[in-house]
Amino acid sequence: MHMNNKSKKKKLLIYAHYYAPDVASTGQILKELAEGMLHEFDITIISVVPSYTGSIDDKYKTKLFFKEEINGVKVLRIRVPEFSKSSKLSRIKNIISYFFGAMVATFKVGNVDYVYSISQPPILGGLIGVWGKWIKRSKYIYNIQDFNPEQIMAVGYSKSTLILKMMMWLDKFSAKQADKVIVVGRDMVKTMEKRFKNKKVPNTVFINNWIDENEIYPLETTNENIVSFKKKYGLENKFVIMYSGNLGLYYDLENLINVIKKFKSRTDVIFAFVGEGLVRDKLLMYKEVHKLNNVIFIPYQDKSHLIYSLNACDAQWCISAKGIKGVSVPSKLYGIMAAGKPVVGILEEGAEARLIIEESNCGLLSIPGDYDGIEFNLRWLIDNDDNQEIKDMGIRGRKYLETELTKSVSIEKYIEEIKY
Repeated sequence: MHMNNKSKKKKLLIYAHYYAPDVASTGQILKELAEGMLHEFDITIISVVPSYTGSIDDKYKTKLFFKEEINGVKVLRIRVPEFSKSSKLSRIKNIISYFFGAMVATFKVGNVDYVYSISQPPILGGLIGVWGKWIKRSKYIYNIQDFNPEQIMAVGYSKSTLILKMMMWLDKFSAKQADKVIVVGRDMVKTMEKRFKNKKVPNTVFINNWIDENEIYPLETTNENIVSFKKKYGLENKFVIMYSGNLGLYYDLENLINVIKKFKSRTDVIFAFVGEGLVRDKLLMYKEVHKLNNVIFIPYQDKSHLIYSLNACDAQWCISAKGIKGVSVPSKLYGIMAAGKPVVGILEEGAEARLIIEESNCGLLSIPGDYDGIEFNLRWLIDNDDNQEIKDMGIRGRKYLETELTKSVSIEKYIEEIKY
C-alpha cells in the first residue's frame, strides 16, 4: 500500500535562483518550504550551483548540470560564471546564465503537475515560471516576494522610464499567466489590484513569510554566549537599542543617526548597528565627526550566532523607507519577535509589518520621515528602560508569532494554495 502512495504524490517543480547551502534569504526560506511540503509533493528544484558570494567551488566547474538530493528534495543545479559583487556587468552575466540554464534544465525534468517560481531575480523569476508552465502544461504558482519595478522606483535605482515600463509589462504578463499569485503581505495584494486597476486582477492570495521559531527564541540574559557577546562589544549594563541587518540605502539610516545624536550624552544607552552595507562608512564617519561614543558598529553575524545577537539587546529597529509599503515586507521583523524583543518600528501606515506590530501590540511606531515622532519614541524607551511594559511588548510579540507566524502555519497554507 505504501509503495503505491509514493508514486501517487503530485510532482512540483520549483525554480529557485539560490537554494541552500547558499545563504540568500530566499534560498533559506525555499529550503524550509520545500522540505516542509515533502509529505505532499515529489519536489525538484532548479537552481544555480552554490555561488551567492560570487565564487564557485571547483567541483561545480566540470559540467553544465549537477543533480543532487538534499534532505529528500531533488536539486538540479546549473553552472553559472563567477561574478564580483561590485561589477554590475558580471552580475548580469551570472543572472542571464541562470535564466537560460533554467530554460534548458526544464527539459531535464520529467512531467510535473505544478510549477512554482519566485520573483528572484527580478522579472526573470516570473518569466521562467511562465516558461515552465508552457513546457510542462501544468498549473503555475508565482510567488512575489518583492514587487519590481516598484522596488526599483521606490529607491530610485533606475531612472529610465522605458526600462521601467518594459519591466512592468513583463511582470504583469507573468502574473496574468500564473494560475495563482502568492504575495507575502496584505499591502501587496493591494499593489496587485493597483497594477491592474479595473481590469481582471490575477488570482492573488497572501501568506506571511516566517522564521523558524525553534531556531530563534528568547534566551536568559545570563546565557554564556550572550554574556560574552555583550562583553566583547562593551554592551554590559547598558540599555541596548539595536539595528540588525543590511546597512543599505532603503532605510534612511543617515537621518536616523541625526536623531540618535540627540542622545549622545546618555552613557547608560548604546545604539548598536550590526551588519554591513553601503552606508556603513558614512555612518561611521558621522560617529567620528560628532563624537557619538554611545554608537557602535558590530560585524555581520553568522546565522548560527544570530540568536545571541538578537537576544543581546533591549529593543530593535524595524525600518522601511518611504514607498516600500506594498512592495516588500521587512523579514527582520520575524526575528525580532521570535527573540521576544520590543520593536521600534519606522513603517508606513497600512504596511504589512506595521499591521503585525499593531495587532500584536509588540512595539512603538512612527512613520518614515517623522523625526520628531522617532525621537519621542526613543525618549520614552530610554526613560522607561526598567519599565515592565517594555518587556511585555516583547513577550506579546513572541506569543503572537507562536500562534500566527510559525513555519508550519505558513507551509500548510502553501500546500492548500498550490493544490487548489
